[in-house]
Amino acid sequence: MTAKSAILVLALGGCAALAACSSPSVVTDSDGRQVVTPDKPEYNEDTGFYEYDKDGRKVQVNKDRVDRIEEVD
Repeated sequence: MTAKSAILVLALGGCAALAACSSPSVVTDSDGRQVVTPDKPEYNEDTGFYEYDKDGRKVQVNKDRVDRIEEVD
């Protein structure tokens, strides 16, 4: 196996491992709007908000406005 082939195999394996770690979710708010997130939102007990990243920015949603969070298969 050449060095280029080994690097390619390692890079593809790393990408596959990262993709397997993410768990996209759908956040439905009390108004019925749905937002698809790349990862499951985390709940911050100190602030009372769910937090997730969208387009490189951190988004916070008040716990009282979230109706449900479902993981997408």
